Amino acid sequence: MKATIKEIEQNLIDDFALLENWEEKYEYLIEMGQDMPAMEPALKTDDRLVQGCQSSVWFDIHCEEGNLVFSADSDSLIVKGMVAVLNAIFNGQPAEAVLQSDMSLFDTLGLWRHVSSQRGSGLTAMIGHLKQSAAECLGEQQEEQ
Repeated sequence: MKATIKEIEQNLIDDFALLENWEEKYEYLIEMGQDMPAMEPALKTDDRLVQGCQSSVWFDIHCEEGNLVFSADSDSLIVKGMVAVLNAIFNGQPAEAVLQSDMSLFDTLGLWRHVSSQRGSGLTAMIGHLKQSAAECLGEQQEEQ
C-alpha cells in the first residue's frame, strides 16, 4: 500500500533534517530531480506547460481510479528538484487527499524562505496546477458513480 501524503512529507522532513546547511539541501533537491523518472519528450508540449513558472515546467496528469498520476519535468535543476518533491508527495495519491493537503511541508523544510520569489511563485503555480487537476479528477469520479 502506498504511503499517505503525511507519511511521505514526514520522510522528506526527516531526510532534509539530516542535511547540515542549505548548500547540502540544494544538492539533495537537485539529486531528487535527477533521480525522477524521465518524461517522454513528446509530452513536453505547450498545453502541458505550467503557467506562472519562470522556468519551463511540464506536467502530464491523468486520473486513474480516483488517483492523480503524472509525469513531470523542468529545464531548471532546482525547480526540477521541487517538481520531484511534488512527485514524491502527490503521484499516485487519491485526488481528494491531494486537494486536502495543506502544503505546509514547504514551510517546514524552509523552502519558501530559501528560494527566489520567482521560484516561490512557480512552486505556488505548480501546486495550484496539481490541485486543479485533482479537483477535475474528483469531478470525473463523482460523474462515474
